[in-house]
Amino acid sequence: MATLRELSDFITAEFPQTRVRILEVGHRSATVAHEVGPGELRPGGTVSGPVLMATADVALYVALLGEIGLVPLAVTTSLSFNFMRKPSADRRIIGVCTLLKVGRSLAVGEVSLYSEGLPEPVAHAVGTYAIPPASHGGSRP
Repeated sequence: MATLRELSDFITAEFPQTRVRILEVGHRSATVAHEVGPGELRPGGTVSGPVLMATADVALYVALLGEIGLVPLAVTTSLSFNFMRKPSADRRIIGVCTLLKVGRSLAVGEVSLYSEGLPEPVAHAVGTYAIPPASHGGSRP
């Protein structure tokens, strides 16, 4: 398993463009936060869909790497999204991920997204990640 520090350093180094930060990593889980500013808003003053999707995808990736270790070549193979309510334009987006299954080659997880401090989810995602074989940079405990 990768630690919070290892994962944070990895994400910062490999994805310098992301505004997503890791808050927690646990057994088959992760919580991340995406800062929200004017650049993340779409017309109408709501957080854009791509920001929500990026937050969910990073949450899945972090939860998976927290479980199997730093496997950079693990990749998203599917991401299904439900937008449920308008996110707050002045609060961070919080993504709470739970991995439902971690196999040798695929992992499936779900992410609930919230405007920070508010109880109702703004979106829900389900995603699948492909885990490369050990000969291609993958590893499994």
